[in-house]
Amino acid sequence: MSDRLSAYAPQALAVLRVVAALLFFLHGTQKLIGFPATEWAPDAFSIFWFAAVIEIIAGVLIGIGFFTRAAAFIASGTMAVAYWMVHAPGNLFPTNNGGDAAILFCFLFLFLVFAGPGAWSVNKQ
Repeated sequence: MSDRLSAYAPQALAVLRVVAALLFFLHGTQKLIGFPATEWAPDAFSIFWFAAVIEIIAGVLIGIGFFTRAAAFIASGTMAVAYWMVHAPGNLFPTNNGGDAAILFCFLFLFLVFAGPGAWSVNKQ
C-alpha cells in the first residue's frame, strides 16, 4: 500500500507547494493592495512593505515552480525574521502570539529548499 502511495509523492509535493505559495502570495497582496480586504497597510518601503513584496514574488515563483529552491530559501528566512521580530516579542508561544502561520511557512519553505518543487514545475529538476 505505501509503495502505491509513494508513487504519487511528486504530485503531492507539488500540490503542497502550490497551495502554500497561494496562501503566501495572498498575505503579500493583502498588505500591498488590500486584497483580501484588510484595514491595515504598511508604509511604503517599510520592513513590512518589503516583506509583502517578498511574499508576492516568492509566492509566484514557488507556485509555478520556477527557482523554487532559491525562492523558498528567501521565503523561509523572511518568515523566521517575521516570527522573531513581530510575533515572539509579545509572547514566546505561537498559539498565543499569532505566529503559527509564520512558523509553518518557515519550515514548509525550508523543506522545499531540500525537496525541490515536485511535479508540475516550470523548471523541472
